[in-house]
Parts: sequence; C-alpha cells; structure tokens
Amino acid sequence: MIDLLINALGLVLVVAIIWWFWLSQPEAKRVENQLVEILVEDGVYTPPRIKISANQNVTLRFLRKDASPCAEKVIFERLDKSLELSLGQPTELTLSIPEAGEYAFTCDMQMYRGTLVVMPK
Repeated sequence: MIDLLINALGLVLVVAIIWWFWLSQPEAKRVENQLVEILVEDGVYTPPRIKISANQNVTLRFLRKDASPCAEKVIFERLDKSLELSLGQPTELTLSIPEAGEYAFTCDMQMYRGTLVVMPK
C-alpha cells in the first residue's frame, strides 16, 4: 500500500515538473508604446513573452543584472540577429518583423528563453 502511494506521488511530481518547465507558457506582454524593457536576471528574461503586431517597430531594451557568462549574449536565431549585453548597461535592439509567428530569443546555451509573438496586422 505504501509503495503504491509513493509511486503515485512520484508520478504526480513528474507530471507537475513536465507541465511547469515545458508545457506552461506565461501570458504575453502586449507592446503599447514600441519600447519593451527586458530584465535579464536570475536565469530568466522578464517578461519572457512579448506580443507585437507584424510590421510594428519595436525596441527591446535589455538590462542585464545577471553576471553569469550565459547572460552575455541574446540570440534571435530565426531573425539572424544577436546582441552583446553589458552588465548593468541597457542595450537596445529595434526590430520590425513582417511575418506573423513566434520568434524565440535565447542566450548562447539556450538556458535563458524568451519569445516574440508576432500577430498579423
């Protein structure tokens, strides 16, 4: 009986971990004024999901507070863009993406993860 309870508890924990790390997605922050400040700290980008309209100029201002070497660079692979982030200094990138879709941005090791959600105009 105890073995069954322990196995059931283990299964619940495995499902919770899978949902938390791979299936849950935070709500996307909608861009209102063409400027989004993204904090790079504690292994995450905040906000991690940013919603913009296609062909909308948007400036992403990254502020790196994390001294980890992994946080030194942000890469937009599908857009063929990357940006070196200085510690404590805001660094900006202005984009206009013509096609709707989801565009991931990550650090070199893909541990920090974010997404630009581009909505049709």
